[in-house]
Amino acid sequence: MRRSTALPRRAAALAIATLVLAGCSSTSDGSGGSADGGTSGSAGGKITLTVGDFGTFGYQEAGLYQEYMAAHPDITIKYETAQDGQKYWDALTTRLAAGSGLSDIQAVEVGYIAQATGKLADKFVDLGKTEGVSAGAWLPWKSQQATTAQGALIGLGTDIGPMAICYRKDLFEQAGLPADRAAVGALWAGDWSKFVEQGKAYQAKAPTGTFFTDSASGLFNAVVSSDTRQYSDASGKLDVKGSASVQKAWDLAVSASQAKISAGLRQFQKPWESAFANAKFATVVCPSWMTGIVSKQSGEAGKGKWDIAAPPVAANWGGAFLTVPKAGKHQKEAAALAAWLTAPEQQAKVFTKVGNLPSTSAGLQLPAVQSAKLDYFGDTPTGQIYATAAGSIQPAKIGPDDGTAKTVITDNGILDIEEHGTDPAKAWQNVLKAIDDKITN
Repeated sequence: MRRSTALPRRAAALAIATLVLAGCSSTSDGSGGSADGGTSGSAGGKITLTVGDFGTFGYQEAGLYQEYMAAHPDITIKYETAQDGQKYWDALTTRLAAGSGLSDIQAVEVGYIAQATGKLADKFVDLGKTEGVSAGAWLPWKSQQATTAQGALIGLGTDIGPMAICYRKDLFEQAGLPADRAAVGALWAGDWSKFVEQGKAYQAKAPTGTFFTDSASGLFNAVVSSDTRQYSDASGKLDVKGSASVQKAWDLAVSASQAKISAGLRQFQKPWESAFANAKFATVVCPSWMTGIVSKQSGEAGKGKWDIAAPPVAANWGGAFLTVPKAGKHQKEAAALAAWLTAPEQQAKVFTKVGNLPSTSAGLQLPAVQSAKLDYFGDTPTGQIYATAAGSIQPAKIGPDDGTAKTVITDNGILDIEEHGTDPAKAWQNVLKAIDDKITN
């Protein structure tokens, strides 16, 4: 997901505002929780189900809420989308502890799913017991991420984020680089350090006022995501200092920043969004869900100028799950809605609308996905590119503190270097201290 300012997935794609269906009003404090205290009340025989999420899950955009309500006239759906993914998660954990203020369905980002299946496991319904739900419907590693030690499936996978590189053909040509997607992918095939070197080549002849890539933080996320050993060890224990992938990603991000091939922007913030429209950078690390952001923020002027090339190394950046808190009053109905929203056919509809790639095996094989071409990217075989990339993903162990570590490193470390010129060695020490403070307190 998807997907917010601090989360790895859509983390991605910021919501414009709180949206409400069927004329029902509600307010949001950024948590995506239920404004009525989680009562999900019913009147006149109708049940109101609330959905709390962050970023762009695509259900409203693909018309799925309206479709479900049309088929279930006794159900009204209200949904709230938080603008800040970190605030969303912080508020969600507080409300889970209190057992109130929760939506009937709550989205959980992959960076925090280990917390949901661990110390918070008793707060969620076992969705594996929902009629029509089988863990085997999802990619094996996807459903495993949402399975507790006791075997309960507490989250149904929404999307995954197989990675590519979105690039502007016009800016590449102006900088003397190839524009054909196969040739572009060959520039950096096999090694993220080649990506940085190509950035330097671009910058040497860059069109005035442009940069090779948007953000050193985005590069950091991509490099870490392409390794099977990320923030935590095989047991799930956080070990940032001992992670070769984190160190490599840090070094490359610092190199990109110091070489000034990065625009130094904080992803998913207003200046970053404006930079798309103003063609300020030539590449963005592009999980499937990012294609929707590229097209939305670049606007009509950028249509046909963007293409998608293979990344240096296959990786998954992002993805999310739908959960049903036990504090909800309509657990059965909420579970049925979550199961329907994450079924292959609905996942395919979301992909063709906003680019969130299915996490179900059947969804990836549907013709609507395999043959998908997003109009904004012209004849680029978008579905084929991402579905193929999904088959190359080597899953990594996700620990309960991975999301926290990722946020601290990018927001407190790399951005300090990019925005304030902090010495990298000092920034790294600040990162380690901040992670220790957050996790031990």
